[in-house]
Amino acid sequence: MRKYLNLAMMATMVFSCAPKEEVAVDYTTLSDEERLEVATQMAHETIMVDGHVDLPYRMKVGGFTLQREILDVSVRTPDGNFDFPRAKEGGLDAPFMSIYIPAGLQQTPGSSKALADSLILMTERLAETFPDQFAMAYSPADVEANFASGKVSLPMGMENGSALEDDISNVEYFHGRGIRYITLTHGKANLIGDSSYDTVRLYNGLSEYGEQVVAEMNRVGIMVDLSHVSDDTFKDALAITKVPVIASHSSVRKFTPGFERNMNDELIQAMAKNGGVMMINFGGTFIDSAYAAGSSAVREHLVNYLAENNLSRRDSAAQAYISEYTAANNPFPTVQRVADHIDYVKDLVGIDYVGLGSDFDGVGDSLPTGLKDVSMYPNLIAELLKRGYSREEIEKICYKNVFRVWQAVEDYAASQKG
Repeated sequence: MRKYLNLAMMATMVFSCAPKEEVAVDYTTLSDEERLEVATQMAHETIMVDGHVDLPYRMKVGGFTLQREILDVSVRTPDGNFDFPRAKEGGLDAPFMSIYIPAGLQQTPGSSKALADSLILMTERLAETFPDQFAMAYSPADVEANFASGKVSLPMGMENGSALEDDISNVEYFHGRGIRYITLTHGKANLIGDSSYDTVRLYNGLSEYGEQVVAEMNRVGIMVDLSHVSDDTFKDALAITKVPVIASHSSVRKFTPGFERNMNDELIQAMAKNGGVMMINFGGTFIDSAYAAGSSAVREHLVNYLAENNLSRRDSAAQAYISEYTAANNPFPTVQRVADHIDYVKDLVGIDYVGLGSDFDGVGDSLPTGLKDVSMYPNLIAELLKRGYSREEIEKICYKNVFRVWQAVEDYAASQKG
């Protein structure tokens, strides 16, 4: 272990002292164990931003409310993908807390905004309850300050613009509540525009109200998030925005043909031209089309097995069989597949337009082997180092690219106040 620590320290010293063009360590020549040691140190030394973590809604589903003691994620939790100890192990510093608003609430006026307010308060309660571990963050500067003090930042993004209801003034309202990106749609078309998941296309892109929303987000300083939108909505938003955009948790459609929720080459190139950043989703259905078929086959077999043997999933014999069968017929993609998506974006448009948007706590039991929770980011970094990525490129993926967009949005908003 001492040898690997010394190796990592040597790499750090060289990168901090030598000219940028000098490379002291060729990471591709290291053993897997040595490379993981270096990757772990990089993860801890580098600010790491994740564009999408669904902890607030996980707490709501778990029955936690403002009237009940908050879920204690300051300690290791037995379920879920995120808590403070695992975040520190993995080097995660700024997971964007997803203020997720189910599309079904759109049928009841006022309910979407009410849920958004509740989830924002719940996130703030986390920081208030565990101030030594967590802190709110409303800017890149806040994240940097929290990183320096060893705290995990809790910036917030709102997943589904339906919480704006039909009132454009709510854009500025939610900026004041701390929201720093808004995903324009979710599972269905809303007042703003069409969704990738919805076969109904109400506007063939953005609505007139949606155009106003994008312009107002630019004005007040909220990043425009184009995950979940239809291709036409995506293009309409790019035509209107005055600043770079993000896709907070989307992957490459090349690996999932026909899955509009992911981004095709045309959209990736258009986002890069805009200066935006695409943050790769880790979910199995997002990164490998074979996963859905494989997991369905495993699920069907297990359902039949339990029925034929008169067992329930709670039976110890059933649990043992499920574990053994799933291991032997593992449908999950691996960390290498996530790296394939990053490679693809880098090769298509360059390293400046890709980041991380795991969707932890939001994609259920579909996460790839090697990336099952927030403690495992070093596995991805190690895989990228194995493929020849430099420390500077790792830093861009981890935070520099999204910081560039976030700062550009803040700067533009400041210029509008003059």
